[in-house]
Order: sequence, then structure tokens, then C-alpha cells
Amino acid sequence: MNMAAAIERRTAVAPARSDAGRLARVEAIADLAAAEPIWRAFEGRQQILTSYQRFDFLSAWQREVGQREGVRPFIVIATDADGRPLVLMPLALRHKFGVRTAGFMGGKHANFNMALWDRDFAAQIGSTDLEQLLSGIRGLAAVDVLALTQQPERWQDLANPLAGLPHQPSVNLCPVLSMPQGAAPTELISGSFRKRLRSKERKLQALPGYRYLVADNDAEINRLLDWFLRTKPERMAEQKLPNVFADPGVEDFVRSVCLTKFAQGRAIEIHALECDDEVLALFAGVADGHRFSMMFNTYTMSEHSRYSPGLILIRNIIDHCAERNFRALDLGIGSDEYKRLFCKSDEPIFDSFIPLTARGKLAASAMSAIHRCVHLVKQNATLFQLAQRLRRAFH
Repeated sequence: MNMAAAIERRTAVAPARSDAGRLARVEAIADLAAAEPIWRAFEGRQQILTSYQRFDFLSAWQREVGQREGVRPFIVIATDADGRPLVLMPLALRHKFGVRTAGFMGGKHANFNMALWDRDFAAQIGSTDLEQLLSGIRGLAAVDVLALTQQPERWQDLANPLAGLPHQPSVNLCPVLSMPQGAAPTELISGSFRKRLRSKERKLQALPGYRYLVADNDAEINRLLDWFLRTKPERMAEQKLPNVFADPGVEDFVRSVCLTKFAQGRAIEIHALECDDEVLALFAGVADGHRFSMMFNTYTMSEHSRYSPGLILIRNIIDHCAERNFRALDLGIGSDEYKRLFCKSDEPIFDSFIPLTARGKLAASAMSAIHRCVHLVKQNATLFQLAQRLRRAFH
């Protein structure tokens, strides 16, 4: 079956060897609407996933961004002999340089990538199950290589089953703050650092209407997003960075997801520090009741930026999450200096490049080598500084 046939059909199916493992069938669904009921069932409490793999998040990304990039859904679902779904992999197909690559949906807008797992199956998965999963995907004859990047080694209290496949460290690290239940505020942020932030905050507290808020209605969300989408390009230009929010469909994607509601809140939470005259800082991220994960942020271009409103806002967010009994907070992929002020540990993140065809072997080797080189550069201070200078020069 060629690629066109695989994606034009509603569902492609390949049998999985079931004599030694629990997977009896592997199918690929190209229609998000057809995958939605199974997908949403995986979002229940007995399953394991990150907030970046929720249906509303990734369906909005595919509609607004993926479709414009020529990416097509490739939703892999594996079931047992009774037809019970055990794993759903929210993948997308790209066809470039003659190679058919399947990677996680969400692109650079998802900090973490994972399959959605039945919790009991994920806790007991073995090498035979993983072999059956790969064999089933290979049998669909639609993919040359799996490029599965930015996967956490663990999520909540379970190991990521895909860590059982060949893998390598991801390009970037992810600083994370663990939040033990009942921890005192000074256990999460030191007393001396809090004191320094309070000293800066006193300058901002003199501003009329100074406040911290979590946006909770559509008008407030749109108002804050309007400010962010005006200010972020200025901040990125100042840092000689490209404006990723100017890419086709990205603004529509961000607005759509920010306005999406769940039973427990918004798909993306927007936290802000502001006064009557201006927004001082904005941080937005996804939350699942266990962890808050930052997606995008910026702060004012005015003279008030010298009082570190972004750092003050992060302190407020940490306190807010602690009050809600969250267990972890991360400030997104990448080891920016400000993240280390709050997040002292690193989340182990890995990539897997798995060839499924002879053509895919060369592509997987090239992808792996490139990612290893970039990882090496980013972990070496001298090389990283040189790369930054070159980037600024060409920018």
C-alpha cells in the first residue's frame, strides 16, 4: 500500500503478532473525527498522557498549523484481542525528500510528546509488546521512519513505555521544580530569593490597580492575548530571534486552545501581572491537576521591566500551583538562565529515530546524528555561545 492509499482511506489496519504479547491489532486513522471517541476515552483518569496530547489541543494544532504545513494525521491505535484500546499514538505524516516520516503532532508547540496509554498496560509493558507495536506500524506500509522527539522518561508515577525503544538524549533539557505535598513556600523558593523579589515588587505595587490574575473569561483571555501578540514580536526582535507566532496559523491555534474549556479549567491557563495602565508580564501553560507546564511568555517593554515582573509572576504561579496541590512545575524545554532560578532539577527527555523500511534506515541515521550534534553544542558552553553569535550575525 502506498502513502496516498494509506491516508485516503479512513482506516488502515495491520495485524499484530498475538502469540506472545497482548496487542492483537494495530490501525492508523487519518480522520481526526473518527479517532475522537477513542482519543477522548484515553483522557480519563485510568489513562496516562500529558496535557499536550489532549484531543482539543492537537486537533486545533492540526486544523490551524499542521494542515498549512502539509502534515496529515496518522493516529495509531493498538488494541488487545477483545478490541480494547491499549495505546494511541497521535502522530502526523510528513513527506519530504522522498522519505515518509511520522512524528508526534503539535510540532514545536508541544513541550512534551507521549503516546496515550492504558495505565495498567503501560505499567506492565514488555519488549514483546513494543516489538508488536512496531511490527504493526511497519505493516501499515505508510511510514519509512518514526521520529519521536521530546519524550519524558517518566510521567507522574510511571515510566514512559517508549523508553524501551532505542533512544538518545533530546537536544534540550527541561528544568523542573518538584512540589512535595505540604511543602512550605520557602522549600519551593528560598526565603532569600523571595525577599529579593518582594523588594522589587514594592516598586510595582505602587502602580494603580496592581494585581496578579488567572484569566477566567473569554474577554479577558482575548485582551491578554492581544497584548501578548503585540509585545512578543518586539521582545523577540530585541533578542534577534525569529517570531514563531507569525508562522501561518499559529495565532489562530493559540487563541483557539486558550479559549477551550475543560471541566477543570482552560486548555491553556493564562497568568498575568498587570496594573490599570499596562500588562506587566504574561505566562501561559497547560495544567492537568498534577503538573503545570509553561508554553509561552513575555513581559513589558516599558521601564517597569527593570523590576523583574516576569520573575515575580513565576513566584505567584508557583504559589498558586502549590495551593492546588500540584506536584511539579516546569518552565518549558530549554535551559534559560531565569528557569534555573526556580527549577533546580532536570527532566530527562529523549528522542527515538526508528527506521521501518530500508529507505528509512539512512534517514533515521541522519536525523539521529543531527540531533546528537545539536545536543552536544547546547551542552557545551563555548560551542553554544559561538552558535548564538553566529545566529545573531546571520539574523
